[in-house]
Amino acid sequence: MSEYKSPHSEQHKSQRAGWLRAAVLGVNDGIVSTASLMLGVSAASQNDAVILTAGIAGLVAGALSMAAGEYVSVSSQKDSEKADIAIEKKSIANNPTEELAELAWIYEQRGLDSELAKQVAQQLHAHDAVAAHARDELGIDHAALANPLQAAVASAIAFSVGAAVPIVAALIASSSAGVWAITISALVALAISGAIGAILGGGHRIAASLRVFVGGGAAMAVTYAVGHLLGNVNL
Repeated sequence: MSEYKSPHSEQHKSQRAGWLRAAVLGVNDGIVSTASLMLGVSAASQNDAVILTAGIAGLVAGALSMAAGEYVSVSSQKDSEKADIAIEKKSIANNPTEELAELAWIYEQRGLDSELAKQVAQQLHAHDAVAAHARDELGIDHAALANPLQAAVASAIAFSVGAAVPIVAALIASSSAGVWAITISALVALAISGAIGAILGGGHRIAASLRVFVGGGAAMAVTYAVGHLLGNVNL
């Protein structure tokens, strides 16, 4: 079988959507949540050890939470996909003629004429009926179902990378400059993360950077204000 080669080079971005979304979300969440936590604690307490402990605790808790959340979410998605494939497999076994006609109809709706649609459906049905129906009827890649463990590990790592930014900044900075170090490092990291995400996804770098910069900055400001208010309340 000869290998098909495109007559011109194309580098599409949409195939990166799944992992790109998870990676960018994990990193940004790690930066914002950990920096916000540390700033909120710093507004209520000037104890460097307490602030650092809060950051490390936020990293561990956040990474584990992201991992658990992704594992459960992707596991549910995989279970749903497998259930749909099982239903389709049973229907193909019990109603092969009807399923073949349905596949041909799908191809007709996509622009093939009736005769060609039937030929394509027959060939794909004969080659791998379940895969053909999963892909073209259900929109599921039968050979590449969601991987819960991979998603969990990737999310935990991405969150940890983001969370490490304000923690390292607090470790390096002096006590008097701790708040500024956390804030500036987090905002710069958010802007860089947004730009990298835009580059990988083919989006607008400045717009993407501004989105995460403004959103993250607002979250940190609100958390700092809450910490300041609670720190001045006698509980």
